[in-house]
Amino acid sequence: MRRFATPISALLLLAATACAQQNNPAATVPSATAKEPIGFDSNDYPGDNLLPALRRHFAFAGYWLTNPPGERHNSWQGKRDALVRNGFGFLVLANGKTDAEIAGAKRGGTAAAALGAKDAAAAIAAAQREHFPAHTIIFLDQEEGGRLNVNQSSYLLAWTEAVTHSGYLPGVYASGQPVDDAPGKTITTIQDVREQVAAKHLHEIAFWVYQDACPPANGCSLKPAPLSASGTPNVVAWQYAQSPRRKEITAACSKTYSADSNCYAPGVPQFTLDLSVASSSDPSHGR
Repeated sequence: MRRFATPISALLLLAATACAQQNNPAATVPSATAKEPIGFDSNDYPGDNLLPALRRHFAFAGYWLTNPPGERHNSWQGKRDALVRNGFGFLVLANGKTDAEIAGAKRGGTAAAALGAKDAAAAIAAAQREHFPAHTIIFLDQEEGGRLNVNQSSYLLAWTEAVTHSGYLPGVYASGQPVDDAPGKTITTIQDVREQVAAKHLHEIAFWVYQDACPPANGCSLKPAPLSASGTPNVVAWQYAQSPRRKEITAACSKTYSADSNCYAPGVPQFTLDLSVASSSDPSHGR
């Protein structure tokens, strides 16, 4: 996934707590037997031929219902059955709009909430075409971090509420990195969304947190820190490594990544990926 730069204030906060450099990743442990399984995600489908090799390491895969960020094509489309045959669980997600895209649509006459509902309908239709069962959690990809502005909040919460009423369950993929919010105070995107959901008495949302700063993450490793170490409580999954690594926040675990700053699975050197740990081998309940 493509993400926006981390605010300078967050980098200073993370740098102040950085630990010593980590060693190379530990030996591979098949995730299907782990208490907290690990999985991968990528904007690009790896190809049917790589699934058996990836399954040796990973219990689940991120699955795009829509074009990934910055892409004009979705190579995951129609691949659910292949992943099921290879024993994968799922983290199902749909691309969300950036602040600039929401503002641009509003100028064109579409309110932020209406745009969120429209995009939710597209994600729901795609989930049905891909034969994901009822009650599958669909995660909205919220790439921009920090406190959401009014347009972003209206869009996101309209999206999650629309999914709630569809027979699927709403989730949000969002940042767990603290950023300055007021003098002496910080906030994360997930904290902000949770507060808004509670204040507005909206339906519960599942969260997939991304927090690849080292620490709490330990880099491109098949033996991550436990889910509880992400810094964001009560999440379905924690994305702890990204490709390419964000150098400004991953210096302490840089040696766990390849020389090109990407993360690769052992034996699959041609496919860059992000890594997540979850409480289930099928975090979206999509099998």
